[in-house]
Amino acid sequence: MSPKKKSTNRRVFIVEDHPVFREGLVRMLSTEKNLEVCGEAGDFETGLKGIKQFKPDLVLVDLELPDKSGLDLIKKVRSLKLPVKMLVVSMYDEALYADRVLRAGGDGYIMKEESPDEIISAIRDVLDGHIYVSEDVMVGEVQVSTKPETKPEDRPLDHLTDLELNVLELLGRGQNNNEIADRLGLKSKEVATHCTQVRKKLKLKTDNALIRYAVCWIETGAV
Repeated sequence: MSPKKKSTNRRVFIVEDHPVFREGLVRMLSTEKNLEVCGEAGDFETGLKGIKQFKPDLVLVDLELPDKSGLDLIKKVRSLKLPVKMLVVSMYDEALYADRVLRAGGDGYIMKEESPDEIISAIRDVLDGHIYVSEDVMVGEVQVSTKPETKPEDRPLDHLTDLELNVLELLGRGQNNNEIADRLGLKSKEVATHCTQVRKKLKLKTDNALIRYAVCWIETGAV
């Protein structure tokens, strides 16, 4: 009997908390030559365990997970020095998050609204060793790097830390301090402190103004 040939497929692990979208990614990848899904998860802990177990070539990760964020997962994977590519597939504003993802150790960022063909293209680009972001974001980065005398537009949200931005997101989705504390593994008083810092950085006078800002940002993407 001849020895079994080792698969040459590149293995993809999916960390996505929305079952319908996760299943869509699985079906999409199942039709692609030389790509295969080796596992999937819907939260940070299960995702990290699966990445360690299956040792994929690439992880598709959403930013919004039910326990910790996808950004936290990227940072954890990098801290463990696991040799895996990390591509974010998210509905959050790429202009705001792509740089944070790359600084955390991610290899690319693509919006969920992109076509299946574009998502596959992003996956293959990252697997081939490239950084993937949209042309708009890439052009912006090039302009900043080639024109140091020109300052990019100062966006208030850029002044927030990753944790503060996460708190603002959850506020905008209607969660109170106790719910945010449970979600992020913090104490309610710590969340209140972060809210105060966010309010000051955004130059808002009241907590109600902060909540209105957060809701507006989540619903429209414009603040």
